[in-house]
Amino acid sequence: MHRVVALVRPVQSTFELGCAAEVFGTVRDGVPQHYGFQVCTETPGSVPTSAGYAMSVPLGLSALAAADTVLIPGWAPVEAPLSARVRRALLRAHARGARLVTICSGVFALARTGLLDGRSATTHWARAEQLRREFPAVRVEPDVLYVDHGDVATSAGAGAGMDLCLHLVRKDHGAAHAALVARHMVMPPHREGGQAQYAPPPPPGDALGGLLEWAGARLGTPLSVDDLAAHLGVSPRTLARRFDDRLGTSPGAWLLSRRVAEARTLLEETDLPVEAIAGRVGLGSAVNLRRRFRAQVGTTPGAYRRAFRVS
Repeated sequence: MHRVVALVRPVQSTFELGCAAEVFGTVRDGVPQHYGFQVCTETPGSVPTSAGYAMSVPLGLSALAAADTVLIPGWAPVEAPLSARVRRALLRAHARGARLVTICSGVFALARTGLLDGRSATTHWARAEQLRREFPAVRVEPDVLYVDHGDVATSAGAGAGMDLCLHLVRKDHGAAHAALVARHMVMPPHREGGQAQYAPPPPPGDALGGLLEWAGARLGTPLSVDDLAAHLGVSPRTLARRFDDRLGTSPGAWLLSRRVAEARTLLEETDLPVEAIAGRVGLGSAVNLRRRFRAQVGTTPGAYRRAFRVS
C-alpha cells in the first residue's frame, strides 16, 4: 500500500489538509483502498489549526522515513523558516525516492529545501509574485493549476490541490480508479494541470487617460489597435510603447485578454449561447471564441461554464 504522510505545522489550514485526507485517507464502500494516510509534525502533540481548534498529532518526523508520498498541505505564515530538522527529513525522503507534493502555500516550504531550483512550480495566484521574488531560482508559473515533475509536484489554491491529488491517483492507479474516487467526492474526475487559475482580473486603471475604461465599454464593437490609438490621439507605435511601459503588454494582447475576461463573466452569469457571447465580446464567432478562450484559459467555454456557472 502506498503510504502518504502529510507534514503539518502550527497554525495548520484544515481545508488544505482535508483535501489530502479526502483523496488519500477516506475509506469508501466499493472503492479499493490503495493508500495509507498519516499526519506528522515536527513536535508531536497538540497542533493549532486555522479553524480555531487544536488537533492531536502523535507522529513526529520519523514518519517521513517510510512515506512514499510526503505532502505539505499549506505553510502559514509563508515566511516561516524551515527548521534544519524538517529540511533534513524532507531531503532524506526525496533522496530515497519519496514523492514530495505541496498544496497552495506549501510550496514555500519545499522551495526552502532547494529541490525546486531550476524547475517550474506554482502556487495560489495571490502568492505567485512573492514566491518569484523570494526564490528567483524557481520558475514560477502563476497561471496553472498544478505542476508535476514526478518526484516533486506543486499546486495552486486549495481547490487546485484537490485536482493535483486526483491527478496523482490517476497517475498511480489509472483513470478509472481516479474517476471512481472523484465520483464519490462529487468532483470533476480530471482537470489538466495546464488549465489557468481563475484569478480575478486586475482593477481598471486610468494610467492611459481613461482608454481602458473607454475600450472596456465597447468590446462588442470591432475595435482595433488603430481605434485605440485614435481615441488617445497618438500613433499606434506610441500607443504600443505606452502599453508596454505601463501594463507590460501590447494593445492587441490587452484587448484580446479583456474580451476573454468578459466572455468568462458572461459564461458564469448568463445562459447566452457561446455564439451570442462571441458577438457580445467582439470575437465574431463561436469558433473564434473557443480558439481564443482555450489559448488563454486552458479549457473550453463549455467546460468553464459547467465548472463555474453561478446559480
